Amino acid sequence: MSKKVILITGASSGMGKETAKALIQEGHTVYTVARRIDHMQDLKNMGGYPIQMDVTNENDIQNVVDTIIKHESKIDVLWNNAGYGLYGAVEDIPVDEARKQFEVNLFGLATITQKVVPYMRQAKSGTIINTSSMGGKMYTPMGAWYHASKHAVEGFSDCLRLELQEFNIKVVVLEPGVIATEFGEVMLKNISQFSSKGAYSSLTNQLVTATKKMYDKGQGSKPTVISKTVSKIVNETKPKTRYRVGLWAKPMVWMRIYLGDKLFDKIIMSQLS
Repeated sequence: MSKKVILITGASSGMGKETAKALIQEGHTVYTVARRIDHMQDLKNMGGYPIQMDVTNENDIQNVVDTIIKHESKIDVLWNNAGYGLYGAVEDIPVDEARKQFEVNLFGLATITQKVVPYMRQAKSGTIINTSSMGGKMYTPMGAWYHASKHAVEGFSDCLRLELQEFNIKVVVLEPGVIATEFGEVMLKNISQFSSKGAYSSLTNQLVTATKKMYDKGQGSKPTVISKTVSKIVNETKPKTRYRVGLWAKPMVWMRIYLGDKLFDKIIMSQLS
């Protein structure tokens, strides 16, 4: 197994942190970035290289890429993992909040990709992993902006894959299902902020109850299912274009593709009753 220089965004918790630990233990050179650098001290102690970075700040991104190139002369793997879920009714969420969702989940991802690709192109080698979600292929009520951003990541990644083919740069889409991370907490905080009162309060309460029940029961898959998958992608010479892993990911996407809109709508709404 060849040792690689890896850059991971959104590595202060959850999937990003667990995977960074695994890749460091495998002997790779792992640079981790997030706004909360104090949450990555354990990665530094293990031999990783944490750097503070806001994925929506272009100067931060440029500094990180320049730092890695200065010390390593290359970036073999970029894992665009930073993201969050904005939930609430379309009518209730201010468009400025929706813009922030896209700034993090799509435009931040695109900016760092633009800055890393020239080095991969020169090396005629590289792997870019973009974290989408099973939500990039299906939908739930109150998640319009989150799902829109992840659908966008899917389309962006497919086009990028074709553009980078001739330079031997692989683009892989990761589509996690329900993973036991902070995602649920952030989602519940958002939906309570925007739609707990008013016309959509009933639907909001149903969604909050169903989500809490799922996370309280510990139904989400452990982040290790992601770390094992990313390790496989990093170490494969010919990875697949998509990896769908974690609770509900495969069955939910299958139902979305094959059952049609109206039946899928019924299935989704039945989970809230």
